[in-house]
Amino acid sequence: MTGSDFAAWMAAIQERTEAALARFLPEPGIAPQRLHEAMRYAVLGGGKRVRPLLCHAAGALTGADPQRLDVAACAVEMIHAYSLVHDDLPCMDDDTLRRGKPTCHVEFDEATALLVGDSLQSQAFLLFGEHRICDDPARQLEAVRILAQAAGSRGMAGGQAMDIAGTGKNLSLQELELMHIHKTGALIRAAVLLGTHCGVPLREDETEQLDHFAKCVGLLFQVVDDILDESASTATLGKTAGKDAAQNKATYVSLLGIARARELAGELRERAEAALAPFGDTGRRLRELTDFIVTRKF
Repeated sequence: MTGSDFAAWMAAIQERTEAALARFLPEPGIAPQRLHEAMRYAVLGGGKRVRPLLCHAAGALTGADPQRLDVAACAVEMIHAYSLVHDDLPCMDDDTLRRGKPTCHVEFDEATALLVGDSLQSQAFLLFGEHRICDDPARQLEAVRILAQAAGSRGMAGGQAMDIAGTGKNLSLQELELMHIHKTGALIRAAVLLGTHCGVPLREDETEQLDHFAKCVGLLFQVVDDILDESASTATLGKTAGKDAAQNKATYVSLLGIARARELAGELRERAEAALAPFGDTGRRLRELTDFIVTRKF
């Protein structure tokens, strides 16, 4: 398939995800209006939608219904958006720019931003209560478990706690990897697993292969993020460049240097794409997304 074919597919998924998010979020005219306005501000009109793209691409492996994939993709994206709102708060990274516009607590206020994160998290799980993504009730419940674990103390929130605890310390490469398996990787892994969950169940060996792919891609995304934070401008990134270095946080670049970090990204890309080999052409979009994550500029 050509690069333009992938670009068209990606644009179509981003567009349908934006429309689905707009439907699934409370309308701004519903009380409390300011909170609902802030929720939509935090979620809509920005971001690459990498997690929804991974969700839809993984759904191709199991013949999943795109409407069911919309629900799973939006649930993951709402959790991601909530994490960004809380991550930008003064008590966390204290940032003022996100996706090229003022962060939620700057545009509104800290209390509202805190409630936006809380509300987006519950809204994500409300989607699984209101919409069926699996015919089997047990599999529907398993989808809730996958997302909850990815978001909580054994996933994203736990990774953030590790990040805070490690600030200003000399972390080993193993410690840094463990942190990002939780902080960044867990939700990316959930996006992939939930995508396949919306279709025909995979065999156990296929699930293991896909899980390995998702773990490699989760780390790959973070390595590339660290490289971009070091090498790209604030205008390009849409968020404050060099923030990790300014806060004395360990990154793949600070531990390995930018040349070795780029080599590591290449190695993770190869491992991720090798894990997709058993899926043949049905894994095409996941392979293309892996390439996109490596070559993205922002």
